[in-house]
Amino acid sequence: MTNQPYEPYEGYDPYQPQQPQQPQAPAQQQWGYDEQQYATQQWQGQTWETQTHAPVQAAPAPPMAPAAETAYLPPQSYERPYVAEQQPAPAQAYSAPPPDPASAPAPAEPETGYGPATLSGNARITDAQRARLEGRSPIIEPGMQPALLTALLGLLLAVTAPISSYALVVPLVILQAVTAAGWFRLNGMWPARQGIALAFLGGVTADVAVLVAGRDQAPAAILGPLGIWVLLTLVLQLRSHADPDTRMYGLMATVASSALAIIATGYLGADPDAVSVGAAAVAVAVLARALPLPTPASVVVSLLAAAGAGIAVGGMTGLGAKGALIGASAAVCALAGHRAASYDYPSRFVHFTAGVALPLTAAAPVIWILH
Repeated sequence: MTNQPYEPYEGYDPYQPQQPQQPQAPAQQQWGYDEQQYATQQWQGQTWETQTHAPVQAAPAPPMAPAAETAYLPPQSYERPYVAEQQPAPAQAYSAPPPDPASAPAPAEPETGYGPATLSGNARITDAQRARLEGRSPIIEPGMQPALLTALLGLLLAVTAPISSYALVVPLVILQAVTAAGWFRLNGMWPARQGIALAFLGGVTADVAVLVAGRDQAPAAILGPLGIWVLLTLVLQLRSHADPDTRMYGLMATVASSALAIIATGYLGADPDAVSVGAAAVAVAVLARALPLPTPASVVVSLLAAAGAGIAVGGMTGLGAKGALIGASAAVCALAGHRAASYDYPSRFVHFTAGVALPLTAAAPVIWILH
């Protein structure tokens, strides 16, 4: 009974010598095909190496020796499949596969001013901070186009001043509006509609006060609104719900912008001839400063050109040699305002607001005092 189950196995003995026959051919061909394919891959890898490194493998060697040494045997690939993944075959390592569209590098994106995104975060610094770290100056001068606008506005002030005070108010109001907007943007506060509107309203109030009181009462008409606007700004900032640092920063920016807009009213309080001389001198000085010259030479040329313009316009208005003093003094203040508008890598908007208005606004007190 125990030997009966083993009788069929003895019946299979005649088939052992008949392994090359047709019944076992498909299985053997299947296994032989796999081995042949694997051997073909090894042979291709060996042939490529022989063609590429011919001087190194000049010595004759058994054809299967390099393949046997470098190939990955099937038992190894079955037992440790990760080895084949981490260490590719030589034919795959040295072959040059066709470019894959999916792995092709993406087209370069336009520069946005920020660095690449990272998982750990990327510190974003301003252009001025980067310039300081690289040892460069954080100064960008407005250039010729803002200088032309400054010269145009200065010529409008110089032409309308002898006509009447009401004619002078038109370019003066434009100057005050550009000053208020440019100062806030220069300090990095944008949008700041309430602060800009408050500063501009202070300048308009001072203009109305001077027109009502007259040039003789100009000091009181200018200093009165200045003090009132400082207190008004202080009260508004105290009512703000922002953090203390933000409120202090907003307070200083609003007070400074209001003061500049109100001080520009000095053109109304000064003598019309002095306004013509000072505004013309500022226009010439800013144009000379925008010329492509070294900074020291440009400053000297600007002062000399302003003094010459003061003498020329002073001769036409009757001020004479005093026009040179007014022109040179106004040019010094204009260059200071020009420098302030160039600080801390300003934007194009800053150049066309603060860069245009600050030279003329900074020169207003000197023209008012020296008239």
